[in-house]
Amino acid sequence: QGRDGLLMRLALHELARAEALPLHLPLPREPALATLCLDFLRTPDIHATPAQWAARLHVSERTFSRRFGRETGMAFGQWRQRACVLLALSRLASGDTVTAVALDLGYDSPAAFSTMFRRALGRPPSHFADAGAQSSMR
Repeated sequence: QGRDGLLMRLALHELARAEALPLHLPLPREPALATLCLDFLRTPDIHATPAQWAARLHVSERTFSRRFGRETGMAFGQWRQRACVLLALSRLASGDTVTAVALDLGYDSPAAFSTMFRRALGRPPSHFADAGAQSSMR
């Protein structure tokens, strides 16, 4: 009731209007796949291919793709890109430059990284880097 009720209704209204960002990264339950995913999160490389991962599991690429999709609900390429976006968000918020993040993730150029990032989140990485810089100044 009163002021608190109005504030809560406003907050709920704003949340309902907010655009949902794809920030969930499912991890497989199957131990061998989970290990590959965790290794990727430790040392991401946007150029990692399903064929490379399939070879590490000693299965065909087709078997790997089916297994990966069943375990994560996502195609490998979607998962890899989302993982890179999430890792980039964390690094940008901690003050790393867009160029450093792009090159560390394996992108050929900051422009290629920025294009992917903008497609995924609707804003350029500099938007999140600026937001991270602003919050660290407080």
